[in-house]
Amino acid sequence: MYMKQCLVDIVMRTALIAALSAGRVDGAVNGGACASVQSTTGALTNGPVPGWEVPLRRDLEAMATRLAGTLKPWTVPDCTVRVQDHGAIGDGVTVNTKALQKAIDACAAQGGGVVLFSKGDFVTGTLDLRSGVMIEVAGGARILGSTRLADYPERIARRRTVMDTNMGMNQSLFFAEGCERIGFRGRGVIDGRGTKQNFPGEQTVVSTPGRPFLIRVLDSRNILLDGITLKDSPCWMQNYLNCEDLIFQGITVENQANWNNDGLDIDGCRNVIVRDCFLNSEDDALCFKGASLKPTENVLVENCRIYSTCNAIKYGTDSQGDFRNVLIRNVEAGGPAPTMRALTPRLAISGIALEIVDGGTLENVMLSGIRLVRCESPVFLRLGDRGRVMPGMPRQAPGVLRRVILDHLTGDANGKRGSIISGIPAASISDVVMRNFHLVVAGGVGAWPPGKLIPEKIDAYPDGWMFGPLVPSHGFWIRHARDVTFSGGRVVTEKPDARPVLATGVNVTNISW
Repeated sequence: MYMKQCLVDIVMRTALIAALSAGRVDGAVNGGACASVQSTTGALTNGPVPGWEVPLRRDLEAMATRLAGTLKPWTVPDCTVRVQDHGAIGDGVTVNTKALQKAIDACAAQGGGVVLFSKGDFVTGTLDLRSGVMIEVAGGARILGSTRLADYPERIARRRTVMDTNMGMNQSLFFAEGCERIGFRGRGVIDGRGTKQNFPGEQTVVSTPGRPFLIRVLDSRNILLDGITLKDSPCWMQNYLNCEDLIFQGITVENQANWNNDGLDIDGCRNVIVRDCFLNSEDDALCFKGASLKPTENVLVENCRIYSTCNAIKYGTDSQGDFRNVLIRNVEAGGPAPTMRALTPRLAISGIALEIVDGGTLENVMLSGIRLVRCESPVFLRLGDRGRVMPGMPRQAPGVLRRVILDHLTGDANGKRGSIISGIPAASISDVVMRNFHLVVAGGVGAWPPGKLIPEKIDAYPDGWMFGPLVPSHGFWIRHARDVTFSGGRVVTEKPDARPVLATGVNVTNISW
């Protein structure tokens, strides 16, 4: 295999910064697609350290230590309710919705405890969770979602959000609103049986009629998922909106049965730990959203494997709320391996996707020790202006994307598109640091055609493919950005690639290599 080291030498740094600051770049400038620097041989040296970087690293590590030390699983009362004692039949055929709801209600009435599925296959429609109730699915037991849509009556949220008003997200297998101390545990399986044959529908960024979620939780606190396997939802696997004190540990998510099969969506939640988890999803795998109109703050993700044929780790698309104080570390992320399930086998669109397009602010975020594999774009940062809101709400101004640290990013088997950092004319991405990276990409592309422009697509749905199958760099293409530091890294191509490791478009200032 031909391995071409595609690097920017320290000698180029001074000339590059001077050219960018003076607005002198090679190639087309009006469309933002110009390639300004050719790669040279030699590793990047340590670049400058912005004044905000060291304090932010210290604050995020302290946040993670504090969160891990104080956020513990809630104590489940010593009471066990067996579902069979309330008439449930685990024959894989009988629809047990009424019997299972009786078991949940009885457990709550006794002050909480465990609702135990000890053995068998229990078919059910929508179940309403109650405070103090832990759903335990033992090894050898399964909860099976009914394949009849009529068994999923709508649950209209008391507090409406951008999500349900725009996307009609009103059906789920499990639903909770305003609860405390709820959860799922055990070595068994919750299988939504959400195949396209059972729940047909189109891939969409709007409504998903006729395709329930597996779990939907709103305005609740003290939530625990421990060791459970979640499989094949008709739509998103799980969605938590405006919740506090959430722990996801050792869970397995296999959601490769249908379109819009997200893995884990955390929306406007505070105090969250995701650790030792495996996610494999057709759509976004680990996704932070702001459609609840609440901030997402104090989040620790560690020691996970996260795979998607869309975006593995994503912020947005809905960004009406803010995101801050998030540390993600020691994670492998990207597309599913050939041995994994995949509805449509392909590379991930992006490994890391930070997408702020509906207002809101993303700041004080660090991803460290991330191995990015099988991604068309290992990194995708987008600040746009789609402006989605609830009906009747005023449209927000473009948001803010700043103070992001990407540290020790490695990985291979990535695609040829290139990574992207792109704001819009009215809003630039700022204060991004990428240190100690070693990324292997496919390469094999010829020179970028002189004068070929990339449209702004200011209000378009954001994804790594939005600017086309390729960008003008095999490494990083940057437009509408300032104060971006690359240090101590390299991008290696498996095949010769005529595109440079760095290409810049319009409105780019203070890029340091």
